[in-house]
Amino acid sequence: MINIFEVYETNKMIEQEQLDVRTITMGISLLDCIDSNLDTVNNKIYDKITRAAKDLVSVGRDIEREYGIPIVNKRISVTPIALVGGPACHSPEDFVTIAKTLDEAAKATEVNFLGGYSALVSKGMTPAEENLIRSIPMALASTERVCSSVNIGSTKTGINMDAVKLMGEIVKETAVATKDNSSMGCAKLVVFCNAPDDNPFMAGAFHGVTEGDTVINVGVSGPGVVKRALESVRGENFEVLCETVKKTAFKVTRAGQLVAQEASDRLGVPFGIVDLSLAPTPSVGDSVAEILEEMGLESVGAPGTTAALALLNDQVKKGGVMASSFVGGLSGAFLPVSEDQGMIDAVNRGALTIEKLEAMTCVCSVGLDMIAIPGTTSAATISGIIADEAAIGMINQKTTAVRLIPVIGKDVGDTVEFGGLLGYAPIQRVNTFSCEDFINRGGRIPAPIHSFKN
Repeated sequence: MINIFEVYETNKMIEQEQLDVRTITMGISLLDCIDSNLDTVNNKIYDKITRAAKDLVSVGRDIEREYGIPIVNKRISVTPIALVGGPACHSPEDFVTIAKTLDEAAKATEVNFLGGYSALVSKGMTPAEENLIRSIPMALASTERVCSSVNIGSTKTGINMDAVKLMGEIVKETAVATKDNSSMGCAKLVVFCNAPDDNPFMAGAFHGVTEGDTVINVGVSGPGVVKRALESVRGENFEVLCETVKKTAFKVTRAGQLVAQEASDRLGVPFGIVDLSLAPTPSVGDSVAEILEEMGLESVGAPGTTAALALLNDQVKKGGVMASSFVGGLSGAFLPVSEDQGMIDAVNRGALTIEKLEAMTCVCSVGLDMIAIPGTTSAATISGIIADEAAIGMINQKTTAVRLIPVIGKDVGDTVEFGGLLGYAPIQRVNTFSCEDFINRGGRIPAPIHSFKN
């Protein structure tokens, strides 16, 4: 039970420390929409989504109003479309019709984003999966709310380097296809290793095949709450620091649990998980970077940054799992450069590079996120960066992801404006030494020895 003291504390965090529930995401299975006729598939998909999620946004608004807890986004995730559209789609253009159907369904239900235009190719690609992947630039250029993800590796299967090479090309093609909009399509495209089935955050959300017909997953946030708590223990030892983060994460997760349970009850949809991820925004005071600097770093990127992030990530998880029996998704600290004012400032002052961000991803739950790079960056270099992040995820048995935005017409020293929660970003320098011969080898990097646990 949530008592009156917790309600009071939650209200204080909302009013003074920018606490919000970042998203309520309804997962919807589209497996019963599979058909060999493309028109039938599109009609079934539209009908299923609009029927299942017709009350999602209104219920979210009701909960906001009644409890005073801001719910920033209402979203939908669906079964990976490569599976759903496979029997009916025989070309990339066929898959694009499904992307447009998803977009229309998202608009009809008034959700912010819909995720699941996805393919899971960690070991190999079917013709349908390859067609979906090749359709991504067209799909993201012709839709507004559809998000795409591709899982190219896992600890159990290794890394599909053919898919890694293809995704470098697809990211570049997506940048070109959306160049008139600051290459925005790449902001809606994530490449994963060890992608979770129950992630409520975009752009990587999809409804896993092990999930039920519908489910409600909630993503909480609260970097501002954690930073304010740490201000009160400035100069204390690490034991006090850890306890403060842990207790604060507990309180934030309780708020998310309340919203999740209310949404589940009112919609008549089972509750899935609460994702504990600290998700920043461009707003001042809502930054993961500022938390790390409050721990004693002059700037994110300074020596000690990776250790501070490891501490933060671990204590958030420890506090969160005591507050909810069902924790899942990514559950850690997001490091999206364009969405975190502290990260932007660190890049601008020269303290934070892509290489340092890569080191930081070894100890947090995500990867290289919302990083703007020169539009001239080669597809092979993008593939190399994807391979590096996938290797970190594969070896460390954790989720890693890459969301790079090669902004056409921009170079190091320029800035790109995305708007809204996506913020703005400086164009970051990329190592230009070639990895093309490595990427062109083809085949798979095998799973690590510690993956064999049967």
